[in-house]
Amino acid sequence: MAKKPLLVAMALSATLLAGCQHTGGINTDLAVSSGLSAYKAATLSDADAKAIADSGCQEMDSQNKIAPASSQYAKRLKTIAKSLGGDIDGTKINYKVYLTKDVNAWAMANGCVRVYSGLMDMMTNNEVEGVLGHELGHVSLGHSRKAMQTAYATVAARDAVSATSGVASVLTQSQLGDIAEGAINSAFSRSQESDADDFSYDLLKKRGITTQGLVGSFDKLAALSGAESKSLFDSHPPSTERAQHIRDRIATDKK
Repeated sequence: MAKKPLLVAMALSATLLAGCQHTGGINTDLAVSSGLSAYKAATLSDADAKAIADSGCQEMDSQNKIAPASSQYAKRLKTIAKSLGGDIDGTKINYKVYLTKDVNAWAMANGCVRVYSGLMDMMTNNEVEGVLGHELGHVSLGHSRKAMQTAYATVAARDAVSATSGVASVLTQSQLGDIAEGAINSAFSRSQESDADDFSYDLLKKRGITTQGLVGSFDKLAALSGAESKSLFDSHPPSTERAQHIRDRIATDKK
């Protein structure tokens, strides 16, 4: 593992249902101001992006305690995964639960989906379905890839990483860690969050899953307060507005 480049990038999230504002040791102003960073983001190939995401998922798994197949968390997620389906846009999805009190979930563009037991503790299966549908939306709509490109470009500009094919193999573990920090904590725009919400709603409908769980997940996120809410769910727009948007869609569908 010491010689293998590792990354916890391409997420998605992407943190669930919200864009976190923290980027650790990365100077995000550099990504905006540097022409070099923009160039490197544009030259990151699909193959490189997948290689980085593959290594990132492995690194995240190595740093977290994964729920064994015999645990109630894993059994619940297996049921949820069956409902949501095993692929997104032709990419196979790999679902796992991290045993931690943190409330979080994310998905990488290579189909790596992780949900934290802390989130499962506060939500029903249907609400978790809504949450993961949202994360898959960020992947399908290209938001996760763009977040990773920006994080990669920032580190590339800072450290003068050469824009060559197979860049994942030349990045150091420290660089990959910085890219991961920026990608997973990337703040999605208001429109990106709304589009991912609608993607989740449409996915649930397509799979024959009640969409009420999406409303419930937003209501519970809106009820969070303090440091936990501040660090994970600075959502744009607010969870209360997003819950109402889904209620409006449900009402329209009933007409």
